[in-house]
Amino acid sequence: MVLGKPLLLGHRGAPLQAKENTLESFRRALEAGLDGLELDLHRTRDGVLVVHHDFELQGRPIAALDWPTLQQQAPWLPRLEQVFALAEEFPQAWFNLELKSQPGPSDGREALLAQHLQAWPGRARAWVSSFDPLALIRLHRLKAGVPLALLYAEPEMEELVPCLPVQGVHPLNTLLSREKVEYFKARGMFVVTWTVNQAAVVRELLGWGVDGVIGDRPEQLLAGRA
Repeated sequence: MVLGKPLLLGHRGAPLQAKENTLESFRRALEAGLDGLELDLHRTRDGVLVVHHDFELQGRPIAALDWPTLQQQAPWLPRLEQVFALAEEFPQAWFNLELKSQPGPSDGREALLAQHLQAWPGRARAWVSSFDPLALIRLHRLKAGVPLALLYAEPEMEELVPCLPVQGVHPLNTLLSREKVEYFKARGMFVVTWTVNQAAVVRELLGWGVDGVIGDRPEQLLAGRA
């Protein structure tokens, strides 16, 4: 993925200004001047991709709930289609779609996401990340049509990178160094890191050459680039 400039992405939108992973939170992040958004996706029992971070809602697995029930219990929770509609209002915005998944048999969430992406005209400004290497392999086999990136917070996960069909890595920011960024970039990979909320750290990471920084505070992200 070739980016014109390092991207500043709102972590679940602007979660300190509005409820995280909601359309309001996304809009606030983009209106503040960020380049794009990071958001989380789950599949419901009846095959809807919804935006939510945790695997459960009020103690019940999202995968076991249907969309009408979710609408009733959490009316603020958007569908992926609503995010795509918002993207049309911000034609320069980028979207990091994190597919929430756990290693093991698939419930079809990868195929569902691939179908959505293949039909979305805006997919050229999106990519998918996941902590689940099996999900990334499945998305690759399904020809999702967007770059893929491995998310991780443990350094041992880096050993999986050469084995996976990914074009990028999303390490926790404390795992990075200038040398590590150069290592990945020399291998043609993009590097996006999380969660960074101090302008000085943003500035340092951008100086190392990362392609994107994800954070909760738009003003700190923007100050780090300024």
